Amino acid sequence: MPKITFINNDTGEQQEVEASVGLSILEIAHKNAIDIEGNCGGSMSCGTCHVIIDPTYYDKLPEITAGELDVLDIVFNVSKTSRLGCQIIFIEKLEGIKIYIPPKN
Repeated sequence: MPKITFINNDTGEQQEVEASVGLSILEIAHKNAIDIEGNCGGSMSCGTCHVIIDPTYYDKLPEITAGELDVLDIVFNVSKTSRLGCQIIFIEKLEGIKIYIPPKN
């Protein structure tokens, strides 16, 4: 099964987990007890599933939508490779992706 790595920016802790094709990054995180909130349940209205994608993989993701950009405008610690975990559906070409969990403010 494909694997991805979550990296906590506060602690530096890395956790490699199995990733099921078709699940969102948020769902994969929750399934593996990774500390990403996702308060709105993936409806793209809260920004609490904000993650930072390793630049090596960013261009492999589907293009960011205007709605996702609007939500990212209200979150802290945004970078040029920030995305919402609820909006990234895992596909096989993302195997090995590193996903950084930004510091919580």
